[in-house]
Amino acid sequence: MPLLLDVFSSALPYDQYLATGTEDQRRRWTQVYNIAPLNAPQQELVAGFQREMKILVYSGMWCGDCVEQCPLIQRIAEANSAKIDLRFVERQMNSELSEELRINGGSRVPVVQFFSEDGHWCATSGDRTLNRYRALALKRLGPNCPTGILPPEQGEVEATLADWLNEVERVQLMLRLTPRLREKYQD
Repeated sequence: MPLLLDVFSSALPYDQYLATGTEDQRRRWTQVYNIAPLNAPQQELVAGFQREMKILVYSGMWCGDCVEQCPLIQRIAEANSAKIDLRFVERQMNSELSEELRINGGSRVPVVQFFSEDGHWCATSGDRTLNRYRALALKRLGPNCPTGILPPEQGEVEATLADWLNEVERVQLMLRLTPRLREKYQD
């Protein structure tokens, strides 16, 4: 996956990525970010991560699913910025990745790629977490993408944050248990 690592090196940290959006887009992303703090046990879990990981989010400032999920991933990353290097890339600016990152035959966002500290691919997640799908199924079962104009309900935010935290922790455990890195760090 050298192309994705090349993209990672030029992708933007959260604040810089957020600055590329319109005022309304930034407001919506910030609105979700503000209602999604990690609780104390979640902060403690992430603070205990020992392996460095890179997370690349293929996103869209305009995308309702990104509005309702990407700020949650940022909350996780900032809880241990020494071990989690989170970057964002705009789908519309990187159409060459669209084909490689298709989900269910479509060009969807967000798509989250996880890499080890030395650039080995670990996992891909997206476009919605299980709890995000459950919330959408309760609201509707149509082809329209959510707008992100209204913030999600608090319970949905907490459940989706827990889904993303589980995925990040899963990759962290993968990195902790891989023989290659255990040998390198003698643990």
